Amino acid sequence: MLSSGRTQPDRCPGVLAVHEAADGGLARVRLPGGLLTADQLRVLLEASTDLGDGRLELTSRGNLQIRALRPGAPQELSDRLYAAGLLPSIAHERVRNILASPLSGLDQHSRYDVLPAVAELDRLLCADPRYVELPGRFLFALDDGRGDLATAGADVGVRMVDADLAALLLAGEDTGVRVTPERLATVLAEAAVAFLDERSAQGSSAWRLAELAQGPKAVLARMSTENSTAEQFAPGEPVRAGRVADALVAVVPLGSLERPQAEVLAQYAVRGLRVTPWRSVVLPGLADDEVVERIAAAGLVVDSESPWNKVTACAGRPGCAKALADVRAEARRVTPRLPARHRAVHWSGCERRCGQPGGDFVDVLALADGYSVDGGPAATAEQSVMRMR
Repeated sequence: MLSSGRTQPDRCPGVLAVHEAADGGLARVRLPGGLLTADQLRVLLEASTDLGDGRLELTSRGNLQIRALRPGAPQELSDRLYAAGLLPSIAHERVRNILASPLSGLDQHSRYDVLPAVAELDRLLCADPRYVELPGRFLFALDDGRGDLATAGADVGVRMVDADLAALLLAGEDTGVRVTPERLATVLAEAAVAFLDERSAQGSSAWRLAELAQGPKAVLARMSTENSTAEQFAPGEPVRAGRVADALVAVVPLGSLERPQAEVLAQYAVRGLRVTPWRSVVLPGLADDEVVERIAAAGLVVDSESPWNKVTACAGRPGCAKALADVRAEARRVTPRLPARHRAVHWSGCERRCGQPGGDFVDVLALADGYSVDGGPAATAEQSVMRMR
């Protein structure tokens, strides 16, 4: 798609530029690499309790959202987040969209720990006023080689091919450029500048790199890199609930983190936590059976065979005025009937399909008279379950 149809900036919410939903203001807090300390989680939880609906929502980009903000709340929220180190630059807050492999550095599948490069990229973005011009939907991704971010839809990314080299990806395509680990952040930042320059040269208002004419090729031509033969990389698997090495992955059902659940996570996040794009959290250094049981008792999913793995939903009614149904209530009711290793399922309250995952998934869409599954005829939620198997 080309950008000729874009006539205005994107409206992705931030902390100050909130989205006015049916249930109040919605603020999105960027977490580069999904990284969060226990103290920062507590700050977010208290802010949601005092200013919003008391819950934290996990997004498909590894960020957190607070819903139902009252009038005037964004300023107080930004003050709290700034003090907690979650807003290093107010001007750049909407452009800090950086995904990283959530298990990076934690298991044998990680070819290189990309998290230090995430921190460096975030520093580079916030230090330069040019990056304020990036659209709020522009996405960076750092894949540690396992391929879990292959379907994330990043505009600019790297994927480790071994411990010493990474492939530069533009709009998901391998450019043939190879990057050493110490230059990961620098090259990604350079690619973002090249996108801005090419967008300006085309007189475009594009939000995404792929919307530019000859996007990957045109952006690469503006970079000071040498390329070789490009490769086709196989996609990897998203993280699943359960133990991984000495870490625990806990799925948050439908990405809605209730206060008691957040309190348990904060209590045991001794080495921080990582929010994943699959509405789950990774707690490094946590393998104690008793602790795992307490986390499960709070309503978080730690079983890799649970049907709650890979089930997501948009806000639906009553939070979204465009939604035709309370899709989260329906998903909670029927998900326990799904088989353990089903395809990813996403419930959408309207045709915008907000929050849908990347890659292959069962598309459950609310209609005026029921639900459509993968474009099929309307059916009840119960009937739809049979079509998801």
